[in-house]
Amino acid sequence: MGAGLKTKINVNLRVSKDVCSFDGEMNKAMLALEYKADAIMNLSVSGDTEGFRKRLVREVPVMIGSVPIYDTLTRTGKPVEEITLEDWFKTVETHAENGIDFVTIHAGLNQQAARSIKNNPRLCGIISRGGAILFEWMEKTGNENPFYEHFDRLLAICEQHDVCIRLGDGLRPGAIKDSTDAPQIQELITLGELTKRAWAKNVQVMIEGPAMSPSTRWR
Repeated sequence: MGAGLKTKINVNLRVSKDVCSFDGEMNKAMLALEYKADAIMNLSVSGDTEGFRKRLVREVPVMIGSVPIYDTLTRTGKPVEEITLEDWFKTVETHAENGIDFVTIHAGLNQQAARSIKNNPRLCGIISRGGAILFEWMEKTGNENPFYEHFDRLLAICEQHDVCIRLGDGLRPGAIKDSTDAPQIQELITLGELTKRAWAKNVQVMIEGPAMSPSTRWR
């Protein structure tokens, strides 16, 4: 990762319809701590997601991250196209109030990036779950990405609760063939612009990525 830098370990876990055990996921979290993990990413998509989130924050002493886009589907129980602007932001506010340290928000997959991926067909399409959810919402409603269009509102929540934004790469490639294509670069440019806006509001930022790239090809 570079001279003098430490590689950070972020461990993913979640409760889902297939496996919904708070204790089982907490055991994973404790094992992650034993092996010196730096952060826990909560990707829960089913059941009492808020109860599990609060337990993680209360019992795990490292950074806790979450994906409000996933949880909005669980919290509201609505089809994607029926989710409202207020639904999206209520979930972000709830996660921030619960004490989450960083939230993954796919704010760079805007309508311009959506047009780019339609004009540049991929082998693997959109592999990001959060990106796919927002792409579907934009396609079915005709609206702009709510987190891009109302990014200042997102920044206000994060500034108030001292939450770091992890800008999700909704158009990261899932195959070497798709790597560094026009949609990925279009989104990355937007993420850079959003990062500067976040800095101006004293909000910390991480940029997710890059998934598959030519340099990762096995030899």
